[in-house]
Amino acid sequence: MRLLIVEDHDELVALLRRLLAEAGFASDHAGSAEDALLMLELGSYAAVVLDVGLPDGDGREVARQLRARGDTTPVILLTARGSVEDRVAGLAAGGDDYLVKPFAPEELVARVQALLRRSGLVADRPIACGNLRFDPATREVRVAGRPAVLFARELALFELLIQRRERVVAKAQIEAQLFGMEETLGSNALEVCVHRLRRRLAEAGASAQIVTVRGVGYMLAETGG
Repeated sequence: MRLLIVEDHDELVALLRRLLAEAGFASDHAGSAEDALLMLELGSYAAVVLDVGLPDGDGREVARQLRARGDTTPVILLTARGSVEDRVAGLAAGGDDYLVKPFAPEELVARVQALLRRSGLVADRPIACGNLRFDPATREVRVAGRPAVLFARELALFELLIQRRERVVAKAQIEAQLFGMEETLGSNALEVCVHRLRRRLAEAGASAQIVTVRGVGYMLAETGG
């Protein structure tokens, strides 16, 4: 899944992007309200992490404009102001959650995951396909009951496919969720990721496999063997 981080402090952005990547999220970054609104108009995001104090305006106004145009993307507001009045104003503007600075970055990752579960974008109970099992709460993958270790991008791809098991997921949709706008990708970046995930699942003894639907995308399906 791909997130948008709207924050003008570069060190915090770098830290959040690293932790979110480790949790399996791709992310894009906007450093101003103007850039955020443009990116939200052009792209599709699972959630937005939105700082209230932006150099060109109030992040709450970004949330208001987002809601005014019918966009229901979940929003977590970040701010140094933690009074009850500030929290109420942020939620009234369209925020879904509110985190006061300074905060533990790990807490933000946990809140993003919880918000996505509440919004229905990810399942809140384990998902199975053949002898594969994925727990969205812990992001643990098991093959025939045994834990399987996947790298962050492989895990993100696996999560996307098992969430839509037995259905084809378009290549463009997968790329949009796995890779950020700012990444320079090779022409076969997705194919390489799919190949590595296929190999790991096969080596672990999975009874489901990633099927290529030429010209369309990929599907996780039971082999029937």
